[in-house]
Amino acid sequence: MSDSPAAPSAYEVLGVSATVSQEELRRAYRRLARLTHPDTGGTAAAFQAVQNAWEQVGDPEDRARYDRGESLVMDAVSGESGHGGFSATVHPTRSTARGATVRARSYGHPGGRARERFLKLMREWMGRGTDHADPYDPALVRSAPREIRMLLAEALAEEATARAVSGLGIGFTIWNDVAVHPATDAKLDHIVLGPAGLFAIRSADWGSEVKLAKGELVGPAIGRDEEPFHELYNAAKSFGRQAGVRFTGLIVVVPDDALAVPLDVVQRGRLSGATVVRRSLLPKILRDGADAAGRASVDRAFELRPRLQEAVRFV
Repeated sequence: MSDSPAAPSAYEVLGVSATVSQEELRRAYRRLARLTHPDTGGTAAAFQAVQNAWEQVGDPEDRARYDRGESLVMDAVSGESGHGGFSATVHPTRSTARGATVRARSYGHPGGRARERFLKLMREWMGRGTDHADPYDPALVRSAPREIRMLLAEALAEEATARAVSGLGIGFTIWNDVAVHPATDAKLDHIVLGPAGLFAIRSADWGSEVKLAKGELVGPAIGRDEEPFHELYNAAKSFGRQAGVRFTGLIVVVPDDALAVPLDVVQRGRLSGATVVRRSLLPKILRDGADAAGRASVDRAFELRPRLQEAVRFV
């Protein structure tokens, strides 16, 4: 089971409230184990998810640790502390490579809008805007409604991408949390300009696996009305039109364990060339270009920097 705040909790997987008795929990597990078993019409993935959930809360002591958030070990923000949990501090320009002295130029606050919205909704959910409890406490985050957890997952994903690309070097410029147009709430998570071109990037974490199907990203946690690639395409097109630039490529970045292959590329249609990629591979894609054949047309991409600096507005 993923440690992402967007991932279903063990109780959600088992279809029960976090307050049920241990006996009720056991009955729910046994029922779902029968329903999801491949021999009775279920799937291996669903059956494994039920087993993983039971391993986390099936024993009363394990359940108590789970409820305290002790099993949620994630230093998803600073990338250096071993404490786990969720921090309110982000270091978007700190390189993950020790000894690196030259970093990409980075502007804006990655994940900033998602953090603000998470904190607002979390405090409202905690009780009339109270500041008494730690909104990043892992146990509290796990018990929050999914819409709130998704905002934190969004912020963490954008911050992780910013860290991943910060070590690309001085030849790269990164703008984070960029407003698409004054008349819309849409944004581009990241715009990256480098020798291989100009890229519009979305950082995403749905808390489950995703895959490319018929030119769009799909997955158990992606809503039917969600079209991640089309949304990125429309946002990039709108920004490009008002800024007078054209993007070399569109990239959706996901956690490494969310994609079965290192990367996948849309082959046909207006989204042809759009790429979904594991986060660890993103720096290489940005250095080399998603499509080496298009590299010759962007040799003078750095001339775009002043134009972009003038056009970019942050959300």
